[in-house]
Amino acid sequence: MLHRRNADLFFKHLVSLVSGFSILALGGILIFVFVQGAGPFLFPTDPGIRLVLENIREIQVNGTWYQDTPLIRVPRSTPSLELCFSGLERAQSIEAMVSAAEKDPAKMLRFTAYSGGELSTPETAVYTLSYPGLPGLSPKIHFILPEAPYSLPRFLTGTQWHPTYEKVYGIFPMIIGTILASLGAVLLGVPPALLCGLFLGAFMPDKPAALARAGIEVLAGIPSVVYGFFGLMVIVPAVKQIFAVPSGNSLLSAIIMLSVMILPTIITITETSIRAVPRSHWEASLALGASKMQTLWFVALPQARSGVIAGVMLGISRAVGETMAVILVAGNSAQLIHSPLDSVRTLTATIALEMGYAQGRHRELLFSIGVVLFMLILLLNTGVLYLRPASGVNAPKGQQ
Repeated sequence: MLHRRNADLFFKHLVSLVSGFSILALGGILIFVFVQGAGPFLFPTDPGIRLVLENIREIQVNGTWYQDTPLIRVPRSTPSLELCFSGLERAQSIEAMVSAAEKDPAKMLRFTAYSGGELSTPETAVYTLSYPGLPGLSPKIHFILPEAPYSLPRFLTGTQWHPTYEKVYGIFPMIIGTILASLGAVLLGVPPALLCGLFLGAFMPDKPAALARAGIEVLAGIPSVVYGFFGLMVIVPAVKQIFAVPSGNSLLSAIIMLSVMILPTIITITETSIRAVPRSHWEASLALGASKMQTLWFVALPQARSGVIAGVMLGISRAVGETMAVILVAGNSAQLIHSPLDSVRTLTATIALEMGYAQGRHRELLFSIGVVLFMLILLLNTGVLYLRPASGVNAPKGQQ
């Protein structure tokens, strides 16, 4: 008995330790994502001006010499910049005036002299001075100016997404694309999934039902990229041929693909909820003269409503959070759509496509998109918690 009690205490503390660590880890991840997502709307990209040097070993900036320093930070309050370095033929000098109070990066820096150099603006808030030299070895200086905090309303309601040159970040088309793709998948996939789950749980004999259940579980375990490949090879060409459009990568293809992907989840949970209804309730209803269909709709389904709603919400959550399959079939154009046959991009697709090369504010705003996606999923889960009490499962015995 002593060994058994010690074992129980050991596993009790082990479970508590693992649970506490999991909660802390999850909380840390959420805090990190929220902090990264909120940063672009609260802070500028950098407190000062950054100078990035290419093929320049030694340079003088406002009287201070730097050697083998590829990145130099200059305070924003500096009234002017004076740079001097040795080029291939002669010494080069640069002079510029800094307007610290100016919020527009395009007006913050004004060059007054840059002898022998070629000034260009490869993107907003970035100036590049290039000097003659051998191919691939020409000296260059990039002036990266700080950007003011981005506007949250502009981020949520903007219709243009140009993160590289213009640095315009509007995710409204992606929000609409995510909502339309998920809503279309629900309208197309939930009714047949519910009917299939009810049929498996109430009418199909046990052995055929077990075989069908195994097949559905296999479908639930197929990776998303495999579904996406199927959609790319079958659904996209079919949409292109049937509707005679230039490309089948569209919102309609994404809706069909997502409706297929949510079927296994909803079918499995619906069938499990129906089978969880006590057998005595079925027998009592049948004994009173109700048919099996009437018993299913008026006795079993109301009692299983909580589980059925949970299955539907899980299916919707998968549709909202799906990435790879949508990337392969949706077309991924960040624009407002006017037809189901237009190309569309979702929030998850934007994160997956651009996180690999995003830097600075662009990368931070991808975390902000993750926060928006998290809020959408949270609203869905809140809907589950709101609808469950209406099912009568948790009501007092005299009120069920």
